[in-house]
Amino acid sequence: MYIRVRVSAGAKKESLSQSTKDSFLVSVKEKAEQNLANKRVLEIIAEHFGVSPKQVRIISGHHSPGKILSIPDTK
Repeated sequence: MYIRVRVSAGAKKESLSQSTKDSFLVSVKEKAEQNLANKRVLEIIAEHFGVSPKQVRIISGHHSPGKILSIPDTK
C-alpha cells in the first residue's frame, strides 16, 4: 500500500493526523539533517500501522517535505 505524507521537521510537538484515507500530516521534532527526520517519520508511521519500521520505505521525496511511503498491507 502507498500513502502520501507531508512532513514538518523541527516542530515543537510530534503529531500525526490523517487528512484523507491515504494522506497524512506528520510533525517531528528532529531537524531535516542527516536523515534524522526521515527516520523518525518512518517510526511514527510504522507504529500507526502496527508494522516494523524496517518494513516502511520511502519511495519518493527523500529530500522534500512531500513523500510517498510504501507500507505492507495489513489485514
